[in-house]
Amino acid sequence: MLSDKEIIEIAQNIYKTEIDALINRREKISENFIKAARKILECKGKVVLTGIGKTGIIARKISATLASTGTTSAYMNSTEGLHGDLGLINKEDIVIAISNSGESGEISAIIPAIKNIGAYIIAMTGNINSSLAKVSDLVLDTHVDEEGCPLNLAPMASTTSALVMGDALAGCLMKLRDFSPQNFAMYHPGGSLGRKLLTRVKNLMKSGESLAICAKESGMDEVVILMNDKKLGIVCVMESQSLVGIITEGDIRRALKHKENFFSLKAKDIMTVNYTKIDKEAMATDALSLMEDRPSQINVLPVFDMENFIGIIRIHDLVKVK
Repeated sequence: MLSDKEIIEIAQNIYKTEIDALINRREKISENFIKAARKILECKGKVVLTGIGKTGIIARKISATLASTGTTSAYMNSTEGLHGDLGLINKEDIVIAISNSGESGEISAIIPAIKNIGAYIIAMTGNINSSLAKVSDLVLDTHVDEEGCPLNLAPMASTTSALVMGDALAGCLMKLRDFSPQNFAMYHPGGSLGRKLLTRVKNLMKSGESLAICAKESGMDEVVILMNDKKLGIVCVMESQSLVGIITEGDIRRALKHKENFFSLKAKDIMTVNYTKIDKEAMATDALSLMEDRPSQINVLPVFDMENFIGIIRIHDLVKVK
């Protein structure tokens, strides 16, 4: 029975082995990596990742990462490739074949067919002298000295090395394509990040009958009733279809400091004329920053379509997509 200390030592040793392997690989990134990144960037077809067993799982993950970051990609199990799935490959494609030994029978068996199709082949292997490396157009070396497995048998450091090589390719391609957060969000519309980066002010703003609107000459009794009824935290002061000022709950609180004169005041006496506004096409995240990243935070913004006032947006609406 292992002691607690021994269990921790085994785990730490595996971490160390894999980290050391990655550091060693990092220092040996070669011109072939640059060629692979530029070749994929210029690819007119798609990038097909293939592997078997553990490397198949890594290939699937790399393909998913590429697809979600702007590179058209698909995964093909090497065994299934022998039974018809090679049909998804065409001559404009790039095939990245992952095999640590470079001698996997299933991968070796499909390479001749891939070459006949005319696709460009990149080998991602830990053995640059392997059969796979020799028949490929380009080789990415993922060699590790040891696996980290207590028996040095189960793929551990080698699969991590291949995975990080794939991540490095995806990251470089993102930069080469000038891939933006908005691009990323387009491929992830269902997640919180997608909502955050795709939602615009116009999708969240209040408009029309929801708004509390008054005139410059409106009295405080009307302003207070509108503020209470609409529950938006703002009354919009309009003149000839133009927003000439806004009254917030803060404006009312400040006016109440002189409560003996409060009800003799007009909207024009307490409204804010130099208000902060935002365009309807702005991202929701930009509106949130505009409200929060300032000496005195605000809770609501008038929304404009060019020069026309069309609604308001509240911080309460924005935090839902934060």
